[in-house]
Amino acid sequence: MIVCSCHAVTDREIHRAVRSGARTAGQVAEICGAGSSCGGCRETVHELLAEAHGESRMHASSASLASRESVPA
Repeated sequence: MIVCSCHAVTDREIHRAVRSGARTAGQVAEICGAGSSCGGCRETVHELLAEAHGESRMHASSASLASRESVPA
């Protein structure tokens, strides 16, 4: 499924970035571009990161709010 429309990044590409070592939304953005433009996909990126690292969605939402400024624009 397409997660980031700006860069045509799929959930599989985000999972691949996580397997490559991405632990934050900023790192995902550096690897594949997801979340680095309009920001519409950042919450989904955080959810996929949390899912990959076994965290709850509540934690993912908190992380999303806390790190919005840390994602390259």
